[in-house]
Parts: sequence; C-alpha cells; structure tokens
Amino acid sequence: MVLTALSVDNENMRSRSTSGQASQFDAIIATPAGQVGIVLNNGALADVSFLSESAELRSPRTAAAKEVCHQLQSYFTHPHSVFHVSLVLKGTPFQQRVWRALRRIPSGQTLTYGALASKLSTSARAVGNACRANPVPIVIPCHRVVAANGMGGFMGKRSGGALRLKQWLLAHERDR
Repeated sequence: MVLTALSVDNENMRSRSTSGQASQFDAIIATPAGQVGIVLNNGALADVSFLSESAELRSPRTAAAKEVCHQLQSYFTHPHSVFHVSLVLKGTPFQQRVWRALRRIPSGQTLTYGALASKLSTSARAVGNACRANPVPIVIPCHRVVAANGMGGFMGKRSGGALRLKQWLLAHERDR
C-alpha cells in the first residue's frame, strides 16, 4: 500500500524547529508514507518528522541513525515489527507515562483516548495532549489511539494530511 499525494509536512502539524531544516536531520528517508526525517541526540532517537515530498533525502550520518532508518523501513515492510531503539524524549513525567503506555498498544490494534485515560487514571483530553506532544510518532505509536466515535486527531490536527496519515498507518497495520 503506497500513500500518494499526501505531502505531509509536520512543520505545519507539530511545532518542531527541525521540520523544515534538512541540515539538522541525521537522516531523511523515503517511505511509503512520504519523506521521514530523524534526529538523534547522543546516539538516541529524539525526533521523527514527516516531511514534504520535496525534502531532499539524506543518508544516515552515523551507525545509530542507520539502525533507526533500518527499523523504520522494517516497519513499513512489516508493520508488526517492534522497535528496539534508544530514545531520548523531552516531556513531562505525565507525557513520559503516556508514551510508555502507547508503546504497549500492539500493531494493528487501537485503543480509545478514554480507555487509555482510564488505565492511567487521567482524562481523555490529557492523553490526547500527550499524544500531540509525542516527538517520535510511529516508534511511539500515538496513531493507535482513536476517538470513541471516529478517528480523533493526529499530531495536533483533526483533518488534512495528518489525519490521512493516521488512517494510512492504521490501515497499513491492519492489512498485514
């Protein structure tokens, strides 16, 4: 399954200073979901950004970046792959707790914001806010959290390219 004409640029979806600046990415790879840029910090993954199709590809700068790219490509080939990468995530203790819970949602399955909130003794809105702040989508699968009556949002957006990307990722995982 190939996602066509998505042209997702998460500079418009997530506030990232790195989104439009290719020189700051440790690699930019082509995927079925479009160009994906990664940023590492001391060898650990710190950011995954969906870029426009016009973003220039960049070979991995380091062995760690090469490994992250390999695991991302594996996900796009085999969506039930499990990521084994070091992460360095900037977030509040609450966000960190939500992100750990997101990693326990199996590929091909979804959980509602409310159900995850119940498991964490918090509110659905708080879970949604932590999902929006997720710096490494796909690796931390925030796309697997959906609204009780529909898709919900993705990367802070409720329509457009971000929502199409979420729908594509979920279909990709279900189809395999």
